[in-house]
Amino acid sequence: MIPLIEEFRKAINERDVNKIYSILKQANDFNPNYFNWVSDVFEKNEDKTALIWTDIQNREERKFTYRKLSAEANKLLNFLRKEGIKKGDPVYIMTPIIPEQWISLLAVIKGGFIGVPTAVNLTEYELNYRFKDLKPKAIIADEESAKKINVEAVKIVIGKREGWISYEKVLDESSNAEPETTKPSDEILHYFTSGTTGLPKRVIHTAVSYPIGHLSTTSFIGIKSEDIHLNLSAPGWAKFAWSSFFSPFIMNATVLGINYTGKLDPEKYLSLVESFNVNTFCAPPTAWRQFIILDLNKFKFPKLREVVSAGEPLNPEVIKIWENKFNLRIRDFYGQTETTAMIGNFPWDISEAGSMGKPSPMYDIRLLDDDGNEVGKGIVGHIAVKINKRPIGLFKGYSDEEKNKSAFRNEYYYTGDKAYYTDNGWYFVGRADDIIKTSDYRVGPFEVESALLEHPAVAEAAVVGSPDPQRWQIIKAFVVLKEGYKPSYELALELHNHVKKLLMSYKVPRIIEFVPELPKTISGKIRRNELRKLEEERRRKGEKGEYEFSIK
Repeated sequence: MIPLIEEFRKAINERDVNKIYSILKQANDFNPNYFNWVSDVFEKNEDKTALIWTDIQNREERKFTYRKLSAEANKLLNFLRKEGIKKGDPVYIMTPIIPEQWISLLAVIKGGFIGVPTAVNLTEYELNYRFKDLKPKAIIADEESAKKINVEAVKIVIGKREGWISYEKVLDESSNAEPETTKPSDEILHYFTSGTTGLPKRVIHTAVSYPIGHLSTTSFIGIKSEDIHLNLSAPGWAKFAWSSFFSPFIMNATVLGINYTGKLDPEKYLSLVESFNVNTFCAPPTAWRQFIILDLNKFKFPKLREVVSAGEPLNPEVIKIWENKFNLRIRDFYGQTETTAMIGNFPWDISEAGSMGKPSPMYDIRLLDDDGNEVGKGIVGHIAVKINKRPIGLFKGYSDEEKNKSAFRNEYYYTGDKAYYTDNGWYFVGRADDIIKTSDYRVGPFEVESALLEHPAVAEAAVVGSPDPQRWQIIKAFVVLKEGYKPSYELALELHNHVKKLLMSYKVPRIIEFVPELPKTISGKIRRNELRKLEEERRRKGEKGEYEFSIK
């Protein structure tokens, strides 16, 4: 075990605050010649329970020790190597919350491959874009996901599917495998994250950026080594790696994985939080809003110590209801796919409800005006990370150099978000660009607009977020029709269903307004910010457009 992790665990378990802050700063100096997180950290853990897995419907349960998970990962690694997969080869992982998700991540990191976690609800249209941008050498998928995949690669299915290799063949391999010799700068994870001026961006993380950078996330959550930790996030999104993988395993703790399909059953989910004696629990704001409208008298949570939220600001009234009932403050924290947790409420330093907390010592965070000048207390500014000394949790960069030029400027990484701070904490204001936050997902308007434009009736489209009390925002499309088409609810529903065939359900417009033209800049760029302000003002007044239609 590397000394940095040993010291960190001791400091967290003993809640030695000064030591924790010191280690978070020291982590930025971590730069060994070679580092493989699986062999250097994960496999050094004692032989205790690493993963408890259950299915919310049938209550099937499986347990894995650290040693057992490592053995299963070694089998998969050996199989992939036999199939010709080498260091630096992209391996897509597309499964629901099942043990093979953890096993695959371990095998990929230990083998020095590039893992590409992929959400199971991606459509074939969305998958094909990703495959064109980064062609897979191997894919590991469940049966349902495999139905949507049509690409040449080594394809392993958990179950059975014609033309795919059954995962059962993996189980015949040796449970011992040598780790790949990886350098700190080697790439191990790529994530696709939504952008506003193009299709999803590919975010590149290294052998240290997430594995060591998540010391910051672990600190904010407050996981201790004897804890059972639960995170309500689906695989394929960075938050799963944050809170279901690196953070608990850094602490040699136990992670609970609860598999559910379809719409979340909040009462059934909370009953499992109680019955499994969860100690630390992370859930997105959408889930917290569902939890607090339940009859909370049904639950006791005798072992629950820390509860956290991430993804978007959590309403203060939700925090208040939960705290009044259980005497536990839901603590917000902030980060991105491109980073680890950067700003948050530490368990020992909680800001007022509604604040996302204070910056982690790992990150030198500033608020800048539009000219790049630092702003002071109470003034809204761009959240930017000082990179003259690069924080270890910051990503290597995007695959697109034009996007790197935009994000990395004058010794700062611009997050694209805005905030302000007071003596009571930092407060999230919104996206500096046009990213839409809906039900804890980030949606880039460009890909929704692109899907709309594939319909023969659509001449132009602009997509913005419309304020919504449950989802924070919902997708609204302003549509200019081609000649010969007239606004109607029937046409709005047709456009809604058209997008639904191409994109994931949370990206589908719930409101469609037909307009004669879109506001544009002199250079012809659509002024989404103008449309967004119009929409926010209308919602505040309870008004709507002349040809506006809502689709349930």
